[in-house]
Amino acid sequence: MKIAFVGKGGSGKTTLSSLFIRHLAAQQAHVVAVDADINQHLGAALGLDDDEAAALPAMGAYLPLIKDYLRGTNPRIASAETMIKTTPPGEGSRLLRVCEDNPVYEACARTVPLDDGEIRLMATGPFTESDLGVACYHSKVGAVELCLNHLLDGRDEYVVVDMTAGSDSFASGMFTRFDMTFLVAEPTRKGVSVYRQYKEYARDFGVSLKVVGNKVQGQDDLDFLREHAGEDLLVSLGQSDWVRAMEKGRPLRFEHLEEHNRAALHALQEAADASYVRRDWERYTRQMVHFHLRNAESWGNAKTGVDLAAQVDPAFVLGERMAAVSAR
Repeated sequence: MKIAFVGKGGSGKTTLSSLFIRHLAAQQAHVVAVDADINQHLGAALGLDDDEAAALPAMGAYLPLIKDYLRGTNPRIASAETMIKTTPPGEGSRLLRVCEDNPVYEACARTVPLDDGEIRLMATGPFTESDLGVACYHSKVGAVELCLNHLLDGRDEYVVVDMTAGSDSFASGMFTRFDMTFLVAEPTRKGVSVYRQYKEYARDFGVSLKVVGNKVQGQDDLDFLREHAGEDLLVSLGQSDWVRAMEKGRPLRFEHLEEHNRAALHALQEAADASYVRRDWERYTRQMVHFHLRNAESWGNAKTGVDLAAQVDPAFVLGERMAAVSAR
């Protein structure tokens, strides 16, 4: 399943996504984690020291490699240079799988050992000094969107993406790439404002959205979140001595996370797993094409000098059946 964590800056979404990743790893699940936030803190939240986190390869730096690999022998794509972040797969394209080795993972992913398992970690890369005044951060997450467009993931496989803060996630079509989106909200007016924005923007795209209350200190906080999020409020987490120790660089073993917080993470996994039966690969492919055509008309055709609408393979529908076909 593809799972996104979103929320306003400071809501705790990176902490929550890292706890969820640890929870999955403790069950020996297959996990690819992606740090797609402008503030690259997921590696540190997963226990990497400063040097290890800084050494993570930036996906954006390997975009030519990613494009060339995913293009495969697709006759509709003349060259890697004509691919943009929304280019959909078609006949002949190479597809990514969670449990495989490929040049994209070799270049961009690093294995991170956790207490009870290990995960693959990828990162878009930080906003650098050379980007100031001349670049948009959304250009960096283009590599993530392209990979998600070409991803085949199954029931017991998880891709967990820590998204950029606030409603900036809607600056691309990537918000439609997920089976489940967890919005982390504090019990404050600002905390629930991002939820209202997300709910409104996602309404017409069938986005599965659940609210995770964070920093909840009592019944009044819980009532406040329920008043604003209603049935979308899935679960809430309170203060955590385990998280405080982790943030100080003195992490305890994950098994010592408070029981009520462990139960909350289990509820997140149940909600994510339940989304599997609602998968609609035809709608997924249709939305992918929709945003590709919009981007082509808006800027892609002018940038590449070609008609990017011709990249769309009208007979192609992404789906898990392809994994079995290609494995033979």
